Amino acid sequence: MYLYVDKKNDLEPVPAELLRRFGQPELAMTLLLTPDKKLARADTGKVLDAIAEQGFYLQMPPRPDEIMQELRNKNSKL
Repeated sequence: MYLYVDKKNDLEPVPAELLRRFGQPELAMTLLLTPDKKLARADTGKVLDAIAEQGFYLQMPPRPDEIMQELRNKNSKL
């Protein structure tokens, strides 16, 4: 799970209940996001819009069946 926030606001806009359920946040990386930047599992435009509107974007991990479908799409032998 990834929680994207604006560096200047840090975790301030994230609701306390979300932080409680999320657990202790750990800095994974600092990114300069621009509309043309590609992210592996999130739409950059949606991430930027959510940060602008609510101060954060929560990226959930893919479900196991989604991961298997991605593998099938990449490997014609499956």
